[in-house]
Amino acid sequence: MNAASPASENGYLLGLDLGGTRLKALAITPGGVELTRETSPSGGDSWQDALRGCVARITARHGKPLAIGAAAPGLAAADGRSIEFMPGRLQGLVGLDWAELLESDTPVPVINDAHAALLGEVWMGAAKSERDVVLLTLGTGVGGAILSDGRLLRGSIGRAGHLGHITLDPAGPPDIANTPGSLEDAVGNHSLAARSHGRYTTTAALVADAALGDAEAEKIWARMIRDLAAAIASLVNVLDPALVLIGGGISEAGERLFSPLARELDRFEWRPGGHRVRIARAQLGDWAGAYGAATRAMCQIQS
Repeated sequence: MNAASPASENGYLLGLDLGGTRLKALAITPGGVELTRETSPSGGDSWQDALRGCVARITARHGKPLAIGAAAPGLAAADGRSIEFMPGRLQGLVGLDWAELLESDTPVPVINDAHAALLGEVWMGAAKSERDVVLLTLGTGVGGAILSDGRLLRGSIGRAGHLGHITLDPAGPPDIANTPGSLEDAVGNHSLAARSHGRYTTTAALVADAALGDAEAEKIWARMIRDLAAAIASLVNVLDPALVLIGGGISEAGERLFSPLARELDRFEWRPGGHRVRIARAQLGDWAGAYGAATRAMCQIQS
């Protein structure tokens, strides 16, 4: 094994984020100094081998981590050692004890990937020092997570934060979670072709045409923003956050999203005493889950 690098002499945390196509591994000190990033394909049945290989390369470079944390899609088990429910993807994930997989002599806390993304943003991203935050990730679908009074909301079975599956239209068709007229179906990329009558398959293309003044693109984009604003206003009434973070691929629209979204929230948001929720773009991008897994690992050694 190679000697540890000077930055890791006092130890480091290893955050792992398993996605459907890519595995991300982050070595970072408890003080937030990033040492190494590694990525590896995670598709197919060989993702466990890819994971072990990634960890082996990092430990060869920096030595044994102080703690390891993992983020993955699905509902985390109550004991935090595995994913308990995730149908149809990443064969072998459900019920897998990550400490056993990685031959770790300490437990490896496992957390839902959207929950991890919010923890990452609170630790090192756009939500530093915040205690009441809602995260919405807008991409193929719509995910999310909630921090309330400094605590991540997990819920009774780990289901809390599935914010894409809230109803905007009770007469609408059911989504994949059987929710009628959901936020996910209203703004997710997966339904854009249907909503645009086959004209668009990506929000980026839609936004580009809207920016050029295409009337139909402008109409579709405005409807998406209105639906998103209505959902955010509803979540504000339920959860009373100080900050709503927007992440995911759709957030890359930048001010073409955030400026009209602010105008719609001027119409919809309840603002007692003039208080208004702050809307911001998430900062950590695809690496938020790895940061969150690392900070969850830090809680493991601090408890």
